[in-house]
Amino acid sequence: MFHSLRFRLLVTLLLVIVVAMGGIALASTQVTTRTFQNYERHRGMMRDQRFENFLAWQYVQREGWTGIQSDLERMGQITGERVLLADMKGHIVADSEGELIGQPVGQSWGAPSAMIVKNGTPVGALYVGAPDLSPPPPKGEGFLASVNRALLLVAAIAGLGAVLLILSLSRRILAPVEALTAAARRMEAGDLSQRVQVTSSDEIGDLARAFNSMADGLARLEQLRRNMTADVAHELRTPLTSIRGYLEALQDGVVQPEPRIIAALHGEAMHLSQLVDDLHELALAEAGQLRLERYPVDLTGVVSGVVKAVRPRAEAAGIALQVDLPEDLPLADVDPQRVGQVLRNLLDNGLAHTGPGGEIRIAARVSGEWIEVNVRDTGSGIAADDLPHVFERFYRADKSRSRATGGAGLGLAIARQLVEAHGGRVEVESEIGQGTRFTFTLPVAGDRD
Repeated sequence: MFHSLRFRLLVTLLLVIVVAMGGIALASTQVTTRTFQNYERHRGMMRDQRFENFLAWQYVQREGWTGIQSDLERMGQITGERVLLADMKGHIVADSEGELIGQPVGQSWGAPSAMIVKNGTPVGALYVGAPDLSPPPPKGEGFLASVNRALLLVAAIAGLGAVLLILSLSRRILAPVEALTAAARRMEAGDLSQRVQVTSSDEIGDLARAFNSMADGLARLEQLRRNMTADVAHELRTPLTSIRGYLEALQDGVVQPEPRIIAALHGEAMHLSQLVDDLHELALAEAGQLRLERYPVDLTGVVSGVVKAVRPRAEAAGIALQVDLPEDLPLADVDPQRVGQVLRNLLDNGLAHTGPGGEIRIAARVSGEWIEVNVRDTGSGIAADDLPHVFERFYRADKSRSRATGGAGLGLAIARQLVEAHGGRVEVESEIGQGTRFTFTLPVAGDRD
């Protein structure tokens, strides 16, 4: 609990509120106290000035302090404080409470509140307050205490409201995070079907969408892994079954080791070897460990060599091979064997899906710092649903898995990895019945980073 985000958020916001409210309350108290004290001081000065003028006038009228006691008693009633008047000899001549008349002024009383002056000569000293052994209560103590109590009450109410608001907001903010955490833990346990509901368009909503996208990707990768395992088993089982059948027939004497049988066994073994080599090469390419012997290469020679090797198969299938390369095509910074493999894989794909009388055309052009190579056929085309997946290993639009219609489904995956290993990209465009065009780019020599 103490390490949860909700607890830390609550504590942090509470500290902010306490500091803010404490600072406001302290500042308000200081300002109120200072303002009230200034007001009391000013009011006291005005009162003492009026008392001073009144007593000076009485002194002149009475020619002394005779009969002044009744006036001091009224002053005490007006102010609510004890008022004393002393002559210049330091003896009390009047006391609003009538107790200290005739006694000397106390040494602890301090300076008088006002001096009574006649014609520039002091004739008496006025003391307003409580000159006794107990110190007078601070002026305005009750008022300031009530103000402080009100401030504390407001702060407590505001703090309580803030706590309730924080709890509500934290629950609303952290609920999606808790849902994400629970879904992630279930995914960790192997349940890749977990998704979270996106309820907002803020950062939490972006996080939920990213989580769902990640979950979709993981589920797809898991499905691809399962499919790959099944596909590898299928591709290996077919030639192995054929080899096993021939060998058992040879052992039982059903057939004789004729050249035809040996050629069939050799063909199946070569198919197995090619499949294993393709898988190994694909794994190296995906791990970024495929070695490339790159140097400036004339792509015209590479294309001509591949077309020359493939042309007999194309002629036997009644498919025309056309090459349309510009004469001024610059050198490419590539591994010629790997680029030849890309072209062979693309041509094999075209030959497998183009019928008699069709055509496969290889063209190229310069696009900035890249050479763009196109391999276009007039075959059956690829469905829109299959286009995003044609470069995935073992993916085949033909679910019958006949070798006559495309082999193991590794050629295009290897082609993509080899092109990307050169820093280029490969794309495909196709329509059912309109043929397919593969486009890949290779760097111009001298522009490699």
